[in-house]
Amino acid sequence: MSIDLQNEYGHVTITTEVISTIAGGAAVECYGIVGMASKKQLRDGLAEILRKENYSKGVVVRQENDEIHIDMYIIVSYGTKISEVAHNVQNQVKYTLSKTVGLNVDSVNIFIQGVRVTNS
Repeated sequence: MSIDLQNEYGHVTITTEVISTIAGGAAVECYGIVGMASKKQLRDGLAEILRKENYSKGVVVRQENDEIHIDMYIIVSYGTKISEVAHNVQNQVKYTLSKTVGLNVDSVNIFIQGVRVTNS
């Protein structure tokens, strides 16, 4: 699936995998994020952290009537305020997609798949 954009220079087609990778990269830069989780990987209460080349497995991009919606599955670090981390990820993803691709995202839905407790 792809998203079509029209600008003053012509027609641009962007695949949802590219948008997913950019959104995942923007999300993992936020404080409190351990990594991206696969949307289908949650079995036996375990969520696997995705590597950079697989971010698109943890992000769902939907286009409904000219509106873009993004669902992100993330793993947060223990001790962080989950609502603040989710809010920061939403803002960062919207900003990054707006600046890099010129895409206005209507909603970014965050699904917390796990909390990582570090052994210090």
